[in-house]
Amino acid sequence: MQARFVHWGGPLAATFILVVLVVIASIIMTDRINDAEEAASFSRLASEADEFAESLELNMSTDRRQLELLAALAGDYMGVGTEALHDFLDSYRGAGTFFSRLELLLPDSTVLAPDGVTIDAHGALSFDELAAVGAHISDREVDLDGEDYVVRHFVPVERDGETVAILYGVIELGTLGAELPYSPYSGEAAVYVIDGATGDYLIDTWHDEPGNIWDGGSRPMAKGYDDATLRQGLIDGESNYVVFVSQTIGEYLYFYYRPLSINQWRVALSVPEDLVFSDARDIRQMLNTLLVLEAVAFLIYILWLIRYMRRETGEKQRQLDTLNYIYDVEKLLFNAHEHRENVPLALEVISRMLPARRVAFTMVNAESPGTDSGYLWEQGGETELGAYLMKSAEKLAEYFADGHTEISLHSSQDVHELLPRAPESMSDIASIPVEDTGGIIRGVLSASGLKSGSGCAAMLKSMSFSFAMFCGNARNYRAMQRRGERDILTGLYNRNRYELDCPKVGSDATESLACVFLDVNGLHELNNTRGHEAGDDMLRAVADEIRTRFGSKYAYRLGGDEFVVFVIDRPESETAHHTQAIVSSLERVGYYVSAGYAMSAPPVHDPKVLIKLAESRMYAKKREYYRNPANSRRAR
Repeated sequence: MQARFVHWGGPLAATFILVVLVVIASIIMTDRINDAEEAASFSRLASEADEFAESLELNMSTDRRQLELLAALAGDYMGVGTEALHDFLDSYRGAGTFFSRLELLLPDSTVLAPDGVTIDAHGALSFDELAAVGAHISDREVDLDGEDYVVRHFVPVERDGETVAILYGVIELGTLGAELPYSPYSGEAAVYVIDGATGDYLIDTWHDEPGNIWDGGSRPMAKGYDDATLRQGLIDGESNYVVFVSQTIGEYLYFYYRPLSINQWRVALSVPEDLVFSDARDIRQMLNTLLVLEAVAFLIYILWLIRYMRRETGEKQRQLDTLNYIYDVEKLLFNAHEHRENVPLALEVISRMLPARRVAFTMVNAESPGTDSGYLWEQGGETELGAYLMKSAEKLAEYFADGHTEISLHSSQDVHELLPRAPESMSDIASIPVEDTGGIIRGVLSASGLKSGSGCAAMLKSMSFSFAMFCGNARNYRAMQRRGERDILTGLYNRNRYELDCPKVGSDATESLACVFLDVNGLHELNNTRGHEAGDDMLRAVADEIRTRFGSKYAYRLGGDEFVVFVIDRPESETAHHTQAIVSSLERVGYYVSAGYAMSAPPVHDPKVLIKLAESRMYAKKREYYRNPANSRRAR
């Protein structure tokens, strides 16, 4: 018995010592892991807060750009009537990332709201004060209904260099917390946006109602932290950490705050200690298992830990790379409505993100069929596969219109079941619809030649907002161009378009080019005797006759009572007949115009010579008209 004990004494002692050493090592390692996890938690808190702040600032900046575009459009509606302004506000409801509705403050402190609502804002909003400040974001305020908290994003509406109204988006703070652009800790962290000047919460996902950070008084702080430092740091706009006891859950909260570039706002995150040390708790359990399983369990743990860290690091890097790709694409598409060469560059960025050999985007304009704009980036230059990928947008748009949200096909058979006319060598495709805020498909974003077999459609979806903004900006840009070329009263082209068309109109003629010059007689007298509405009716009648006889492609109102029409490749007899028909038709309803025309055979190197001749003939008709004593009184 004694010999057996001696025989096993050495191994037992060694085992005991090993167990003691493992226990001590486990305790030491646990303490160190706790310290490391605390440091890592602060680092992650800062990283998550920075990412949330950048996302918030980026979306606010996007809203500013959207509001500036809408303010430019609103300027065109000023003076048309409040009904048109109400319709304008209704049509852009929910157009921004954060604001839920648009309102328009007029100089008399009247606010036009959607749904035809007009509100007296005296005492609540000062037009003069807001106009002096210019474009800005307010702090927390009470809505005009006197019930809910809101933030207002103001942009002045200008006409002729003067502020004629103030357009603003209303951000409802009661619902903003549920619509955050980024959710730190996958939504498990509490997110706050605090006004450092007042302590008011603008966003507070921890409490039901946004209050004030100082209303709760001082908080029990962990050792090494104090409430005064927290208060002063928020006021001064510092970046710092604190740890305090939550009065709601009775657990330590790890709290990080930093300034925003908006007003004196601060963004803050808080994470419960249980979440902070969740990894450490798992490690402690594994260390306890190590006491039982000894070396084998310890080896398994080390292998698992290495794999886990590599996976997490790789995933974080992929997420960071994806965010960088999204940022690069958004930066390229920001002004792509003016610089269309940026779109293929953005597609190239997406090809690196997926990766893919080719990426295509086609704008679908259901209001004007045949005007779709297609863009393609393909590695090594355009091929049959790239050309078809771009042309397949129409078929894919029909597929998405049936309720499908994405396409992810990875075999030639699947591709050809959906797209029977696809090239035989096309063996994969990923595609998503690009929709506007109303759910209307405005474009199709597609990729093929994919290196990875999964996840590509999801990555394409991360770009859908940027392409939707591009489509919206392009439509608005085209609309502004059209408004700048049209005469609002008659619907004909104005002098701006006339000046653009005049140098090149001769090149469109193959047989003949004629210029018809018309001038309305008695417009000034009609305005003075019967009012400008009567004068407007006469101008519209002249424009209608011009459209009826010559069409509107080359018809212009130069301003006042002068009209010009270019007639291309028509016989002179027809031009003369239609010119006289306009004069006669208007005379029957009591309107009198003088008209002259001139015609030339191509090539017409200088259309202005033709225009001057038509104008001189028109003036000859005008002088003949006023020689009549009955008409001379009109001239006075």
